[in-house]
Amino acid sequence: MKKYSGFDWMELAVGILLVLLGIFIFVKPDVALTATMFAYGVTAVVMGVVDIILYIRVERYTGFGPVLALISGILSVMSGIMLVVYPKTGVLVLTVLFPIWFIAHCVSRLAHLNRIRFVSGRGMYYFTLVVNITGMILGLMMLMSPVFTLTTIRYFASAYLILLGIDSVTVALSRTGTRL
Repeated sequence: MKKYSGFDWMELAVGILLVLLGIFIFVKPDVALTATMFAYGVTAVVMGVVDIILYIRVERYTGFGPVLALISGILSVMSGIMLVVYPKTGVLVLTVLFPIWFIAHCVSRLAHLNRIRFVSGRGMYYFTLVVNITGMILGLMMLMSPVFTLTTIRYFASAYLILLGIDSVTVALSRTGTRL
């Protein structure tokens, strides 16, 4: 294992963006859904790029996990671009697209649990495990009930985005001093 003095800036940026987005949605729940779709689109593009970069960095070292990161990244970028370009259409497809994004991202993170435990320790491993299982359950609930998605999305999604952001910031900071 090589030593270096920095940490994962991209992961930190994604984490901060997710926390800020989650807090903004909690504080201003009356914000137009169209503006929220635009913000989710930007976030999805950034997270997708991070997943694709993760695939590029580790694909030669491991097997199944990076392929999920690539698929998750491509889906996130495609979803994000659609939401940025057509935010009003995003409102209509939100009941299916957003839960699929939640599920895909959680599966990608769960596939990297061994790496997270190795790099960040057991505490971060269990935190990531709980956050992403919760996200998968929430994603499945939203997928099964579109009415549930439309009525509760800003509260559940913002809380989950804050947790994802905390997870990303913690992972970025915990990588200080190690490099795979």
